[in-house]
Amino acid sequence: MSTTLRPASTMATQTTHPLGEQVAKETGRATPGLKKIAPYWYPYTTMAKGRWLGREILEVVSTEFRDRSMEFYRYALESGVTTINGKVAKPDTIVQNGDRIENVSHRHEPPVTSTPVRIVLHDKERQFIVIDKPGSIPVHAAGRYFRNSLVEILKNDFGFEKVYTVNRLDRLTSGLMILPLNSALANTLSREFVNGEVKKEYVARCKGEFPEEEITCEEPLLTVDRQMGLNIVHPEGKPAKTIFKRIRYDANTDTSVLQCRPQTGRSHQIRVHLQYLGHPIANDPIYSDPRIWGENLGKGGIDLVPSDERAAPQAPAHSGFQFDASTNPESISRPMGNAPATDSNEGEDPRPKLLPRETGHDIGMGSPVPLSAEAVGIITRLRNMKDEDEDWGRWRDVVFRAKGALAPHGFTIPLPPQNKRKRGGPALSSVTPQSDTAATPVVEADVEPLKDQLTVEDVAELATRMSLESSASAATSEVSTPDPTPPPVAESSAVAPETDENGMQYCPECFVPLHPDPKPESLYIFLHALKYTTSLGTFETQMPEWAAEGWEWDR
Repeated sequence: MSTTLRPASTMATQTTHPLGEQVAKETGRATPGLKKIAPYWYPYTTMAKGRWLGREILEVVSTEFRDRSMEFYRYALESGVTTINGKVAKPDTIVQNGDRIENVSHRHEPPVTSTPVRIVLHDKERQFIVIDKPGSIPVHAAGRYFRNSLVEILKNDFGFEKVYTVNRLDRLTSGLMILPLNSALANTLSREFVNGEVKKEYVARCKGEFPEEEITCEEPLLTVDRQMGLNIVHPEGKPAKTIFKRIRYDANTDTSVLQCRPQTGRSHQIRVHLQYLGHPIANDPIYSDPRIWGENLGKGGIDLVPSDERAAPQAPAHSGFQFDASTNPESISRPMGNAPATDSNEGEDPRPKLLPRETGHDIGMGSPVPLSAEAVGIITRLRNMKDEDEDWGRWRDVVFRAKGALAPHGFTIPLPPQNKRKRGGPALSSVTPQSDTAATPVVEADVEPLKDQLTVEDVAELATRMSLESSASAATSEVSTPDPTPPPVAESSAVAPETDENGMQYCPECFVPLHPDPKPESLYIFLHALKYTTSLGTFETQMPEWAAEGWEWDR
């Protein structure tokens, strides 16, 4: 059976679903063009990854995550809120194979576009849906994203409790996704994608005048930095093949609209192949910025000769933040001064151990190959650009120095064993945490949280408790269970942000520096999954607005 989906006005088979609220409230106001979610406390569990084994937890946290300063991560760990296998971990605790790491995190989800996810088709008989995903929305919960991920939006706004993401799109990429609703169909469709049996067609707008003839790029691709999501052409990468055909060239913007047909499914495949050909996607924040790649923009690839040269992280001069050794929030190994020699320390180096992030050697730790000096420079500049976009929040992450320990609302640490987190179990604490356990979240895991951490009944009870926090009696009384629609989180109280003497704002609960809102037009790139042909049929969305002839955008 073949089903071709056209614009909504001609789709008789489309099943529509009511949208949930698309613009969340923050301090009572919605920002046009953005969907925002108020911060919330969130418990999660993650298992130790292979690359973490044998390393101190502080080293793991500070190299895997960059949202907070080095000094904050040590402060958080010393507060005793990270547990490994149910026991409180300290900064020098070694991660072992099979370890279960648990935390409660105060999530500040980045805004996403207010453009809603569109259900193009819901085939109830064959149990799958076809959607049109806007750019800016990640498919899975990862990093700082949870509620604003596609899987959670489909569950909370559309009622699809379980979808199988057999094909994925980058967060910044928009377009078509086919999502089975049962495991059998998911297995079938997954095999089609893996075996290259699915015909995929994308549309992109790239820089410059792309050649008129059809161009095939077959350069292998390799992921060299997970944090920045950086991929490069490398001989030790995975095989990749993309066929490009120019649709038109727009002289008014010096850009070309292309048809892109990827024959494989590598991460950032179309984006990196276009960069290699000298025509990166026109608004790609990673692969088309001359401040990162130079005027050549990575055409023909980069130097691959390995280099061990690294430099300790410093705030760029134009950031306005300059530190000495005693104040740098990215350095936690303070000089110990001229301590007198004793029998116990004679002959020892008085300097504390430097962690990889303090020396710059965290760059490349996750790479499968040694990095060149050019690659290290690119990653460093990408990090600095991200810091600048977030108002240098990581460099002004010092307010916690004058604060007490954080108190995650409604949770005790360590969390109860998972087999005791059933209805009526002690998953929730009193809303007034005990002083020896109340502290701060540490790690934001990059895996989807385990489903049995808190039951929906626990969540509903917690949400009700939080709304009654001001009443001492409500903290101990039994409460009725409301409709269990929220995800497993505890909403933060509506407290205005704190402001320091320089006018910079901070979260009053976890003291994270608050970032300015992004411009809605910066939340997507000119790359759209237009058409898929599978055994289920042929499915197609409308052309994106930016693909229209003569279209211009604010740069």
